[in-house]
Amino acid sequence: MASFLWAALGIVAGACIAIQAPINTQLGRALGMPVAAAMVSFAAGAVALGALLLVFSRIQGAVPNWSAPAPWLYFAGGCLGSVYVTAAILLTPRIGAAAVMAFSVAGQLTAGLIIDRIGFMGVAVRELSAGRIIGALLLCAGVVMIRMF
Repeated sequence: MASFLWAALGIVAGACIAIQAPINTQLGRALGMPVAAAMVSFAAGAVALGALLLVFSRIQGAVPNWSAPAPWLYFAGGCLGSVYVTAAILLTPRIGAAAVMAFSVAGQLTAGLIIDRIGFMGVAVRELSAGRIIGALLLCAGVVMIRMF
């Protein structure tokens, strides 16, 4: 049952990304600058996460250790997210939401296979099996079909 719930959460998160792209595209048009739309999107997300942090801190009776030193690489996540959001805002009106999502998933899968293979940032190492490679190639074929047809 837990596996089903985690899979459902992943599907909902993916749907949120797909829905976010056209919303942010319209925001970019309204503001006249795609980068401004990305900034507003991140600011709204920061406010939402701040509220969630307060709720979870109260539920768990704990607060984050803000004084803990963090390597610079730990801050790259937000920067990487800003690349994605800005690219989605720029690409969605040009190639469509489905193609943006298809290319995004292909990039995520490719990076995920590499991350799994080398164990980047402590991720459990998983070998590149024939099934994983074939699955990635099938997804890439799907990307081409979504974009071309």
